[in-house]
Amino acid sequence: MTRSWDWATGEGLLGLDSPEEWDAAFERGERSLGTAAIGLAFNCPLEDASPRLVRATQLPDTDQRGFTFTAVGTAARLNGALTPELYEVLRAAGPGRKSIAVNAVNDTLTFVPSRDLPPWLKRWAVYVTVRDELEGWWLRGGGASMSFVKQVGGFSAGRRFRRGAWRTGR
Repeated sequence: MTRSWDWATGEGLLGLDSPEEWDAAFERGERSLGTAAIGLAFNCPLEDASPRLVRATQLPDTDQRGFTFTAVGTAARLNGALTPELYEVLRAAGPGRKSIAVNAVNDTLTFVPSRDLPPWLKRWAVYVTVRDELEGWWLRGGGASMSFVKQVGGFSAGRRFRRGAWRTGR
């Protein structure tokens, strides 16, 4: 049974389960290839979807490229692994907070066992963990004021400490 996909609006493409159909749409220059890449990630084996996902990460439309990286993250979630080519695509896109691949990298770190990650991604995981811990510590005020509250005994003493009242004695 052949389904007709609405490439103009992207409707129904999350159900795409034919890599050959995706290839034909790519050759035709269809508009919703990133959306269809998510469908491939959901419905096809990783080995079949991977080469299409790699190609889709080079699409000129930023929105469709973003959907493709969503598809890469989905593939990591569903398979617990990625292909070496997909790891290279993530590395090339950059794993930082402002990267288009940030969510795909986070999904990969969450759902792929650490032993299966490439060395660069393991290093990134350590960096992110340390950065997040330091940022959390900084946002909580370094922990100094709360430890002071515990030592002095009571919330009001801690509030006086944070207001600077301890300097004036009030």
